[in-house]
Amino acid sequence: MKKLCVIQHTEAEYLGLIEDHFEGRNVRFIYHRPFTHGGTLPSGVEDYDGLVLLGGGPYGLVSGHILPTISKELKITEGFLAAGVPVLGLELGSVILSVAAGGGALEADLRFTMDEAAATDRGKDLLDLPATFPLSCYLRDLPKPPANAEILAVSETGEPLVFATGERNFGFVGHPGAKRGMMEDLIMEFVESPDDPHQTLVELGARQAEIAENLTGLMVALSRRMGLFEPAE
Repeated sequence: MKKLCVIQHTEAEYLGLIEDHFEGRNVRFIYHRPFTHGGTLPSGVEDYDGLVLLGGGPYGLVSGHILPTISKELKITEGFLAAGVPVLGLELGSVILSVAAGGGALEADLRFTMDEAAATDRGKDLLDLPATFPLSCYLRDLPKPPANAEILAVSETGEPLVFATGERNFGFVGHPGAKRGMMEDLIMEFVESPDDPHQTLVELGARQAEIAENLTGLMVALSRRMGLFEPAE
């Protein structure tokens, strides 16, 4: 059985629809919640087969309220990368991955958007990404992928939305398994929230079925690349 280390930064945001794909293929995931009383972070790679870094709501890496555990998390992520154990970063997690892999982070305001991602040829080849797909993005700051990163999908303005560092580590500026209810809870969890999130919530709800449909193929390709499990028969 494969085992993933999942670092959670807020009460509300978790793996979402991605959980079903792991559970359905007998992949175990262990949540680490350092923001809770007595919550801890992993000491290192340990016996994990992968690391997942989730979003952080209003927390940032270079602006706003800085993620309290960022120094430790960068060291942990660097350790996984050095050991060749795959890393998946979602939203703020993609910014952490970018920095740990030798890239950087760019200041950007807290926002909640439904982006229309466009896959690059490499994205179609590496992750079987559809030509275009919706991606829910709730985060502050942006990743600046390292020079050797491959851009797998971009926004309508050409900014990276999905990137790879090597062939086993992936950053998504959004959450490909986002659920409307999860995002509603995230908005209510903090005093600080994006401006006028209602319309984005409506669009997320309207495109929930499309998100779920696209996730099926993505999880097969992503997990194959990360060495987590074989495609289901």
